[in-house]
Amino acid sequence: MKKIIFLFTLILLFASCNKDDHKIKINFLQVNDVYEIAPLEGGKVGGMARLETLHKELLKENPNTFLFMAGDFLNPSLIGTMTYKGEKIRGKQMVDVMNAMHFDLVAFGNHEFDLKYKDLQKRFNESNFQWLATNAQHKLKNGNVVPFYVKHHSTKTNIPRTYILNVKDADGTSVKIGFFAPCINSNPKDYVDYGDFYEDSKKAYRNLENKTDFVVGLSHLKQKQDEMIAKMLPKVPLIMGGHEHTARLVPVGNCHIAKADANARTAYVHRLEYDTQTKKLKITSTLVPIDDKLAFDDKVDGIVKRWTAVLDDKIKNFIDNPTEVVFVANTPLDGRDTPIRSTQTNLGKMIAKAMSAAYDDKVDGVFVNGGSVRIDDQLQGDITAIDVFRILPYGGSVLKVDMTGRLLEKVLKYGKLTAGKGSYLQLYNIDYDKDNKVWKVQGKPINRNKTYTVATSDYLLKGLDIPFLRPENKNVIKIYAPNENETAFDVRNALIKLMKKEQHN
Repeated sequence: MKKIIFLFTLILLFASCNKDDHKIKINFLQVNDVYEIAPLEGGKVGGMARLETLHKELLKENPNTFLFMAGDFLNPSLIGTMTYKGEKIRGKQMVDVMNAMHFDLVAFGNHEFDLKYKDLQKRFNESNFQWLATNAQHKLKNGNVVPFYVKHHSTKTNIPRTYILNVKDADGTSVKIGFFAPCINSNPKDYVDYGDFYEDSKKAYRNLENKTDFVVGLSHLKQKQDEMIAKMLPKVPLIMGGHEHTARLVPVGNCHIAKADANARTAYVHRLEYDTQTKKLKITSTLVPIDDKLAFDDKVDGIVKRWTAVLDDKIKNFIDNPTEVVFVANTPLDGRDTPIRSTQTNLGKMIAKAMSAAYDDKVDGVFVNGGSVRIDDQLQGDITAIDVFRILPYGGSVLKVDMTGRLLEKVLKYGKLTAGKGSYLQLYNIDYDKDNKVWKVQGKPINRNKTYTVATSDYLLKGLDIPFLRPENKNVIKIYAPNENETAFDVRNALIKLMKKEQHN
């Protein structure tokens, strides 16, 4: 009888230990706008191998830990421009690393669509993680709009507009979390239909709200657009966002919009606790630095080193000594995304000065789009030739252009009005007199009827950032394009040459 009572007691204890307590804890690990798989700032910050160490630590803390990317990771990067095994890398290195890290859910960012469709489809097919696209859909050549898809072997799986994550803990408490993922429509491509990310987000939420316990956003929009969605959908408790490159946690009603620093300098850890009886959700969000206090995960670090070796090998096709120190920056050169697209920075001025020097300073002034700078970093100390290529991964020629003062003034006004965007202009020998509200070239107000000789990028003369700045504009009088033997043929070589000169002076 005593044995029976003892066994019965054990059964009751076992049952009580595994009884659903109606509470479940979940970890979300969020990054966004990650273009570099290796650490930055001389190895001090960032690095996907460090992020994976944090990921594994969180998994030990709570097996219900999920890793998210809030858009912009396939492009841009220096390695993405290199050719490997007969084709451009174009984000292949990111998919390789992210597969090894077992990302759970990723959203589209505008830079995913920098890739040609055939290359983007290859990245889809190589990926083992779940994609989500609430508004961005595939526009076919016949005009029809269908979902993008992932093809593994012979099976095609459409990328959904919404996603439901089913989570269960050790005692049996379960929760269903809905996700929607709007993407900004700032990168028009003939193979993409962006729909209406506001309306599509509302539809996605309506589709999810009765099927799930709560709904979360994984977005790639401007801050103000995220705020609008938070106001439109007041029951959404969290929007994990991207697009801006600086960390923030912005409250909007009962929602918080979280964005980490670009290139995995930081990551957001969101700890969620949900009560299935009371329907109450508690979220604690912590911004975690990804720096040299975190060890490198061996497996991911091995993949990163393999791709870094590819870059080191390929870059030698462009520069003889990629590790040569070409400049020592005692004052940090500011190439961060937000400043370079909104103010005149010392790095922007140095690039523009190099463009002038490429023509022996026989130009009146220089303007170049801040968006051409892609390093999103402050460079301090030893700067190598390969760092210059990271600053300007797209390269391109420096053109010498004769244009009327009327057109030059219009270009400068346009650049000033687009502060915050890639078309904001970095200048040399050109400035704006705030007191008199006039633009000046070499200290003198622009004469609209005069012809000015300026240096600028071949990219800007295509009208991609400044629509009216095209060769066919009647105010463009003459264009000189350098040959491959001239310094101006590649803006990166022009910058390296100037840095070496200034370092020795």
